[in-house]
Amino acid sequence: MPTRNVAAVFGGSGFIGRYVVKRLAQAHYIVRVAVRDPETARFLKPMGAVGQIVPLACPITEEAAVGRALAGADIAVNLVGILAERRAGDFMRIHAEGAGRVARLARATGVKKLVHISAIGADPASESGYAKSKAVGEEQVRAAFPEAAILRPSVVFGPEDQFFNRFAKAAMLSPIMPVIAGATRFQPVYVGDVADAVMAALHQQEAEGQIYELGGPRIYSFRELLAYVLAETQRRRLLIDVPMPLARLLARVMELLPGKPLTRDQLLLLQRDNVVHEGMPGLHELGLAPTPLELVVPEYLRAYRRGGALGSLVLA
Repeated sequence: MPTRNVAAVFGGSGFIGRYVVKRLAQAHYIVRVAVRDPETARFLKPMGAVGQIVPLACPITEEAAVGRALAGADIAVNLVGILAERRAGDFMRIHAEGAGRVARLARATGVKKLVHISAIGADPASESGYAKSKAVGEEQVRAAFPEAAILRPSVVFGPEDQFFNRFAKAAMLSPIMPVIAGATRFQPVYVGDVADAVMAALHQQEAEGQIYELGGPRIYSFRELLAYVLAETQRRRLLIDVPMPLARLLARVMELLPGKPLTRDQLLLLQRDNVVHEGMPGLHELGLAPTPLELVVPEYLRAYRRGGALGSLVLA
């Protein structure tokens, strides 16, 4: 029998959010998709019945809007995150203060379950503003809502990702592939597994108050992942190591470009391994088996091959 339970999903129109919203709709929740611009979330509505998925204007920085999104909700998920600041202080405003605001108001409005998405590498002592703000956000969530489950994914992959797609596009346009910190290790995790982990954390009592680190079944170096992209897109490109001093100079320039393709803060992150720490609970403890990237990534990278949907648009 379908329920009328209400879920508030902050950042629900994003990459991970669309998968979480779909699963909540399938579980018969009324889903409030709390986003800065509701128009960006309209594509989610067909995932549910008429009126089941409700986009709301709700910047995470606005107290009243967050309170309205949470009022009467049974569960809440915070997926809001940014990779680069538009203005100084955005990391703290969104990852720390915003996360704390959601947790505090979730408690005040009677929300029963809260799942907060953080990131592997969250560290209050980090030189990276991203990593530091993620750690402060975790602290604020746990202070306001101790039973919240916190999930820390590694690099997340899937058809809409900004990792494999980004490098596949770069391989179409350049005869070389710059490699920055090529030895850094990653443990890519499938977006569907992350969404399943959110659902498990919401509905398993054992998950209350726990921190889970989410990674796939295999660890790769950054260089190995770039080589994998080239192999799957059937592009022959030179992998050229970029010394860190030159990378910092490039980042200074690229920070001035639209979309900030590379920032100095991201360089700091690239120099640290992004893998599940030994002894930390993860997908297995939530009853899930991690999906190998080899089962998913080739399907959407095929479009970047010569003659593919995207590969046919440029000269190889």
